[in-house]
Amino acid sequence: MAILSAITSVCVVILVLLDSFETMVLPRRVTRRFRLTRFVYRALWLPWRATALRLRAGKARENLLSIFGPLSVLLLIAFWITSLMIAFACLHWSLGTILQTPDGNDGWATYVYMSGTTIFTLGFGDVVPLDLVGRFLVVVEAGTGFAFMAVVIGYLPVLYQAFSRRETIISMLDARAGSPPTGGALLVRAALGRDLEVITRFLEELEHWSAEVLESHLSFPMLTCYRSQHDNQSWLAALTATLDACALVIAMVKGVAEYQAQLTFAMARHAAVDLVLVFGVPPRPAQDERFPILLLTRLREELAKSGVPLHDEARTLEKLAELRAMYEPFVLALAEYFIFSIPPFWPATETVDNWQTSAWMRRTVGIGKLNVVQPTDDHFA
Repeated sequence: MAILSAITSVCVVILVLLDSFETMVLPRRVTRRFRLTRFVYRALWLPWRATALRLRAGKARENLLSIFGPLSVLLLIAFWITSLMIAFACLHWSLGTILQTPDGNDGWATYVYMSGTTIFTLGFGDVVPLDLVGRFLVVVEAGTGFAFMAVVIGYLPVLYQAFSRRETIISMLDARAGSPPTGGALLVRAALGRDLEVITRFLEELEHWSAEVLESHLSFPMLTCYRSQHDNQSWLAALTATLDACALVIAMVKGVAEYQAQLTFAMARHAAVDLVLVFGVPPRPAQDERFPILLLTRLREELAKSGVPLHDEARTLEKLAELRAMYEPFVLALAEYFIFSIPPFWPATETVDNWQTSAWMRRTVGIGKLNVVQPTDDHFA
């Protein structure tokens, strides 16, 4: 029994160190069937998600979901540290390490206490091993704990840098594509500005952004749980709006940014498909209500009034259905799993952008026309 416990303890130590290395340091996706981090996140996310779904859609639900990302990272680190501490305590107990204690008690709780003070390098010295093997293990555990926390905590800024870079483009989409961002609004606003070249330039930026989302969210899947600052924005909504805009350019717009739209579409779809594979969620069928024919007709009219050259409607419908089938099932699956709202291709009614609102202002008519109003108690809720 003692030998089996010692072997199990060594295996747990190796498994935790390997898992933390693959999660925080190794810059690639690891495809082993069993990983502690995947197990921990599923064990945490599924009940958290179920609790969030019991709440009415709105501020309370979003606040609960926004906590999960940062909290899960802290809980994961705590799980690793606790596992190492208990594993080393089991190893000492299995090997029968002789302890010197103030009260002469050398039970299981004392081994755990000694392991805790060692792995956190507290150095109290009230409980110490007297035999050679025990002293060697204490040195190994102290070095492991110090190196482990230095490496893991040192990589936390990497997570927040990746999160910050992701949110930059999402914030830029606010004025360019609306809140929430939509592919149709991105085209209409560029057309109203009489500068169709801006579509090419911004699609190029979105290609780089999609590539960064692909790289960072595969390396650090916990970033998918980090919510954006505004409830009507998210990395998945931005990715969907990017794919919608590219699909509209390819299917409907003639001779404007078509090649760049194909490049951006390929990169954004790559990100969506790979993330579905990582989280093992089955794709869902495309939803026709995202872009009813009436909205398509209105969008074509808006673009035509601004002088945008368009393909005929039959060709547009055929190509658009082909492109949507390539990505919608994947973004819809991710939206259901992470409880995100997927924006339509183009809003049926005029929406107010985030930059146009605040607790002290309300929009009246037209972009940028704001009236100052007296604050109420709701503004400070």
